[in-house]
Amino acid sequence: MSIPSGAPAAAPRVPEAVHRRRWAILAVLMFGLLIVVLDNSILNVAVKTIASPAPTGIGATQSELEWSINSYTLVFAGLLFTAGLLGDRIGRKKVLLAGILVFGAGSALAALSTSPGQLITWRALMGFGAAFVMPATLAVLMNVFERDEQPKAIGIWAGGVGLGIAIGPITGGVLLEHFWWGSIFLVNVPVVVLALIAMILLVPDSRDPDPGRVDPLGVVLSIVGLVLLVYGIIRGGELASFTDLTVLAPLLGGLLVLAAFVWHEKRSSHPSIDISYFRTPAFSAAVAAIALVFFALMGVTFFSAFYLQSVRGYTALQSGLLILPLAAAQMIFAPRARLVVDRFGARAVCTAGMLLVAGGLAAFALFDADTPVWVLCVVFFVQGTGMAHIMPPVTVTVMQALPRERAGSGSAINNTFRQVGGALGIAVLGSVLSTVYRGDIEGHLDAVPAGARDVAGESIEATLGVAAKLGPAGRPLIAAADDAFIGAMHVTALGSAAVALVGAVVVALFLPGRTGGEQGPGRAEPVPARAGTGPSEG
Repeated sequence: MSIPSGAPAAAPRVPEAVHRRRWAILAVLMFGLLIVVLDNSILNVAVKTIASPAPTGIGATQSELEWSINSYTLVFAGLLFTAGLLGDRIGRKKVLLAGILVFGAGSALAALSTSPGQLITWRALMGFGAAFVMPATLAVLMNVFERDEQPKAIGIWAGGVGLGIAIGPITGGVLLEHFWWGSIFLVNVPVVVLALIAMILLVPDSRDPDPGRVDPLGVVLSIVGLVLLVYGIIRGGELASFTDLTVLAPLLGGLLVLAAFVWHEKRSSHPSIDISYFRTPAFSAAVAAIALVFFALMGVTFFSAFYLQSVRGYTALQSGLLILPLAAAQMIFAPRARLVVDRFGARAVCTAGMLLVAGGLAAFALFDADTPVWVLCVVFFVQGTGMAHIMPPVTVTVMQALPRERAGSGSAINNTFRQVGGALGIAVLGSVLSTVYRGDIEGHLDAVPAGARDVAGESIEATLGVAAKLGPAGRPLIAAADDAFIGAMHVTALGSAAVALVGAVVVALFLPGRTGGEQGPGRAEPVPARAGTGPSEG
């Protein structure tokens, strides 16, 4: 085992038996990551099918489609922090296995849903399981790799997200062409079975050897605060307004509860998380960058499915194949991002990555119904390249700021900010898209019966559905719907790009640059090990 030059020649912090199989463990952890990422990327391709009337779909409305995504996000984000704490306390392997089992059960039930309400419920159960999977995979990774290898391992872990993005839409497209819509969830079950067997055999357990007293008030405040905040964000997106009382009440309530959580943690003798970590500019900038990049990208990901399928007329499989360049760029560059960071520093690399993401998002403002396919592929590749040079460095910054025994908490912070940022992106950018679209299409609904005009103006899918019922008289409405959606997409894309530019400014100002003693995140000397902090060999 190699030791960084200058590091004390001490016994390895990771037991030798675990160290020898660390790459096999990482491969197994990717199964856990894949089932979470795979599910959401499949669902993005299938939204149009699920919105179709039975028997093709279940006739989900635009609002119900958003809730089928957001019920997962709401539970996932609300429990991430608690899941990380539980992993640190009772053992990350136990939490990981339990989470995957619940996720698999939720997937099977979602596949058998006969109504949008059932789908939303079982998606929430899947979010419950996923909340315990995602933090545990990264926490286990931090406990089976030495500090000098962690940036490489995290790069591969982040590249696994790209693999999930690639496999998801293609798998979803193939399944939707040959089977019923529920197969996109049922496909998770065999992956879950394989993951459970491999993890039982290979993954070591690890936990904080000295977790201290339980902080029940902190745990409750974190759950209540996050659930209220994310619900308010989702509700605002659903109503396309953030001034409604049903939006403001949970938003303000969530912020107040989270403020109480911070106040309690700062004064507690046994806090769930040390708030002082956020006083470090690099740590705060890293979590802010995570939130901002997912804010920008999640909103675009949501509407790009409708652009590709509803406006361009591509099938679900073709839409999945068009996203391949984004996934390929992440798989190619994320595992190698550490090499660029070693040479140029995290600040320069992440700033350039954010600018690439901003440029890719701004390019959507130039798309129309006839944009060449190769242009779409180039833009998706640019976006994937940008993300591949953002996520590994900022994740390393967050994870290496905390002691190894608190890896679950660090992973939970990383993923909580990602989920909240993504939920905000879908809600805020979705409401912008909806508002602009409705404003543009209303003037073209004169031929629609008065009782159907409100429904026809909700979304492009709703408009196209009404136009189909009108027969030949509905053709002008189809053209108007395409034009209105493209105009709304342009506005939303520019808003997304502006958010990514804010992220570029944040990382340029606060992330560490290249210094003489540290060539990037993860190159610092390892600190002496605490006895018993490594994973057990069982």
